[in-house]
Formats: sequence, structure tokens, C-alpha cells
Amino acid sequence: MTRHNIPKDHPRANSLKIRANLSDSFDNRIISQFGLIAHGRGEAFDYILGETTTKISLKTIQAATAQLLLSNSVISVNGNSAALCAKNIVKLANLTNSKIEINLFHKSKTRANKISQLLKKHGAKDVYGLNTKYLTKIPGLKSNRKFIDKRGIFLSDVIFVPLEDGDRTEFLKKMNKIVITVDLNPLSRTSVMSDITIVDNLVRVLPEMIKQSKNMSNLSESDLQKITKKFNNKKQLNLILKYMSKRLIDLST
Repeated sequence: MTRHNIPKDHPRANSLKIRANLSDSFDNRIISQFGLIAHGRGEAFDYILGETTTKISLKTIQAATAQLLLSNSVISVNGNSAALCAKNIVKLANLTNSKIEINLFHKSKTRANKISQLLKKHGAKDVYGLNTKYLTKIPGLKSNRKFIDKRGIFLSDVIFVPLEDGDRTEFLKKMNKIVITVDLNPLSRTSVMSDITIVDNLVRVLPEMIKQSKNMSNLSESDLQKITKKFNNKKQLNLILKYMSKRLIDLST
């Protein structure tokens, strides 16, 4: 079953199309084989959510969008997020005046350049994280994701890191950055350590953030601050865990 012959009436047609897209992106060296594994793990949690955006997540998305609009922000892009949502990443960056920076765990110059080309194909003008002249390191971090751009993440107040790994979140927090993430696993280290954790599928989150960005474009700074100050990430994670637990119980009866 390829991307081109997935039956429209298949109950999981959208999920299968995403899988096909990621498979093609692996062949095209946008994502690594580890990215395929990570996506499969996320799918399992999405089943529990019912493959839908909950009211709980909508509130979190609103807070995340308000935070981006208020701040000097950067959207950090890896292979999976680029393969899934390059067009919407660029749209959101434009609407929230955020920079875009490539940051990879399994790093190669070829992959980074291909991701940059994909983003620029969808209208990105400046893509940070490629020019070694401007790279510095996150203090204490050992993995390849320690390299950040002096003009991007290093200078920013807020980092939006969808599909993030926990170690970098930890060290970004030590740099006093506000971290926003999208993670289908509410128990992950990234989810727990981030300031705003959207427990949802990135392919649903970004269109909603784009919508919210447009809706909030005329709000004052004070109104945006009210939205972010009322937000409590621990409370939202507890609510989503209860929702997922209840859904599992309901499905088993």
C-alpha cells in the first residue's frame, strides 16, 4: 500500500498517508531511521487520544501561541517536523515573527541542507543553524543537539521545539529559555520539563496555532500576557493524563 493507493475510506487513511510521507522522507534523507521509530512511538499515544485535538490541548495551544507572539522566539526544526509540516512551520514563523533554526540529533550536513531546502521551498527566507561560523554550544549538553546558532536560539527568549528530546530541553531550561513543545507522550522528560507542553499530533497542532495566531493578531500585549500567566503546565498535563486514562478504561468496557 503506497501513498498513492491508500483507500479514501480506510479508517486510518490520514495516518497511513503520514507514514508514507515519512517513508519517502527517509528515502530522500530528510529524516533518519530513528525518526521513523520515534513516529511509531508517538502514534501509539495518538491512538489513546483518539487521533483528535482535545479541548485540553486547545487551551494549551492558545497559551503557546500567545507566548510566541509576546517573545523573541525561535522554531527549532528537526527532520520529522520538517517532513511532516514544513509549509505550516514557515507560516507560523511568519505570523509570530519567529526565526527558524535547524537542530538535529543525528546530524549530517546533507540532512541539514535538505531540510533547509525544503523549508525554503515553502517560503522560508532565513534558516539558521547551518553556518558553522555562527554556531556555539549549549553549556553542558553532550549530544549533537548542543550546537545552536548565535543569531537564533542563543539570543532567543522562547524556543518552540516540537518533537524534542529531553536532554536538550533540560539544558535549554538551564539557559533560562522558555520551552514550548509538542509531545504525544505526556510522561516524557520533555513534556514534564517544558513550560508549555501540547499533548497532540504536530500535524493537527500547527494548523490550529496558525489559526490562533491570526485570531490573536489584534490583541494587546497585556491581553496576551493574561493568557500566558493563567496557564499552568502541570495542571494541563494532569488533565490530559486523566483524559487518556478514562478513554482507555472506556475502550476496555
